[in-house]
Amino acid sequence: MGADTILHLANFSTLFICMVLKFPQIFVLISAKSTTGISVKSLVLELVGFIVFVSYQMYYEYPPPTYLEYPILIAQDVILLLLILYYDGNLKQSVLYAALFLGGWHALTLRSWIIDLAMSLCTFISAASKLAQLQCLWESKDSGQVSALTWGLASFTGLARIYTTLMTTGDMQVLVRFIVMSILNAWVTGSVLYYRRAGNKQD
Repeated sequence: MGADTILHLANFSTLFICMVLKFPQIFVLISAKSTTGISVKSLVLELVGFIVFVSYQMYYEYPPPTYLEYPILIAQDVILLLLILYYDGNLKQSVLYAALFLGGWHALTLRSWIIDLAMSLCTFISAASKLAQLQCLWESKDSGQVSALTWGLASFTGLARIYTTLMTTGDMQVLVRFIVMSILNAWVTGSVLYYRRAGNKQD
């Protein structure tokens, strides 16, 4: 199998998985009507990281297949955030979140130094989102309604994107981000499974 074929497979599989990545979490949330174990802070930080990342890729006209899944992920995260706010009785806050996200998205591309600075902070922002979810799990010792499948699939897409980045742009900032995200996604997945198993033993 040639390198081009593997690259196409990595791009396609990542896009396909990301089209449904958040669906398991969304379905679990709708079914339970409870946000136990889900960190709003984590979700908001993840959204910020996604917005910065896709804005950077588009600003510098990187090949669309290397970031095409991010608008899809942003849309799914928005749905997830709205559901969380709804079940927590805070749906009115969605207007504030929308204003902040749209305003920030526009500000990112006003100057090249702004998007470059934002991208340099993007890894820290995205890492903070994963650490916020881990903190939520550690404090509650309950995986609650957190979907292990969603986090497991995110780990796979991160690994696929490490490969596609190496084979296309070679951008070190982007590469470091994917490496860090893959490690943290796997850590969250393992923590969810651990607390779920511990909860089952107690039952």
